[in-house]
Amino acid sequence: MNTNKLFYILAGVIGLVIFLTVILIIRSIGGGGSNQPVTLQFWGVFDQKSIYDPIIRDFQAQNPNIKIIYRMFSYEDYERSLLDALAAGTGPDIFMMHNTWLPKHGDKITPLPEQFPEYGNLMTLKNFQDQFVDVAAQDLIYDNKIYGLPLYVDTLALYYNKDLLNNAGVTRPAQTWEEFNSDVEAITSLDGLGNIAQSAAAIGTARNINRSTDILTNLMIQSGVQMTDAENSSAMFSRSVNNTAVGEIALKFYTDFANSSVRTYTWNDAQHYSIDAFVEGKTAMMFNYSHQIPVLKAKASRLNFDIAPMPQISPSDARTYANYWAVTVSNQSQSANDAWRFLIHLTSKDGASNYLNATLRPAARRDLIELQRNDLDLGVFALQALSARSWFQIDSTAIETIFADMIDDVNYGRATIREALQNAESRVDVLMSRQK
Repeated sequence: MNTNKLFYILAGVIGLVIFLTVILIIRSIGGGGSNQPVTLQFWGVFDQKSIYDPIIRDFQAQNPNIKIIYRMFSYEDYERSLLDALAAGTGPDIFMMHNTWLPKHGDKITPLPEQFPEYGNLMTLKNFQDQFVDVAAQDLIYDNKIYGLPLYVDTLALYYNKDLLNNAGVTRPAQTWEEFNSDVEAITSLDGLGNIAQSAAAIGTARNINRSTDILTNLMIQSGVQMTDAENSSAMFSRSVNNTAVGEIALKFYTDFANSSVRTYTWNDAQHYSIDAFVEGKTAMMFNYSHQIPVLKAKASRLNFDIAPMPQISPSDARTYANYWAVTVSNQSQSANDAWRFLIHLTSKDGASNYLNATLRPAARRDLIELQRNDLDLGVFALQALSARSWFQIDSTAIETIFADMIDDVNYGRATIREALQNAESRVDVLMSRQK
């Protein structure tokens, strides 16, 4: 009897050990999610560590086995440092990605899992679409998989010097491009030699305008230009739409502001850099993102400026160009599920509120847009996020150079409008073919 009893006890102990082992294995399947100590490396750009500290503390209080270490990089060094580290197998678990990066860097990301072993489904496609603005789904979802979660969504808007508009008798900032042209004519003044004495707006050139290619792209998207084909396999922004050369119209409209033979001439390459010219009062208007607000206030605390929505071709079909950063998980992470759980916490209503309050950026979450809509600084940008647009860019940095060259080709007479547009399209096609 004693022998049998000992046998049963031993068999029970072995069975319990096997059971616990199986449970631990199941919990660890899928790149994380166990109660074992986990350290997650989080790399970002622009944001100081202090911005994330309270959000990380809150998450770690609920998940004491997970430690998150944040590291900030300068914008100039960030992408190269990230790619070098990932190539060497020493990259972070979590990293910030620009909204245009998925075509270029999607192979370095592990998408958000449909099911978490311990927690079920924490973010469905429907959840994503309900919580975030449409452009985020356009940029961050591919093949029904979520590749990133937006921290915020910024858009281009119209900055204007209230004193200069008042002096010119302009009662309110332009709501349409037709009104904008009228304002440009009213504000611009030339000296006896035809030089610009007072510029109305920083628009028309490439190299001395901050985000010049984004402004042009915004015009193209508003004009109905089809930037790529339906499969995103080739560029087609030089093609006509409904028998209208919309790409040529947009490029001509933009460059005409730097054409001295056109009535809307108001800018050229001799002007100071757009932000400096605006601060100095040498131009009355410029187009930019919300992150320039603290820059302007620091440079000129007495500058009497305000911000209006981006002018539209058709106010009933508003479109604005988006520029923002999201967070994602590296496909090299050994704790991908834990990393995604933190990112869901970071971009939740509470986490995003803390982040936006610290960074003073416009919301990507629909529920937080409602809270920001009446903010004196961010209200315009928050509401524009609802109508924001983007496009499939195989290499946004290279395309920025191509578009700047396209503008210069027109302004310096190196090519006609059509030739410049077709040349740029061919260069983008080469980039896309290489990526294939």
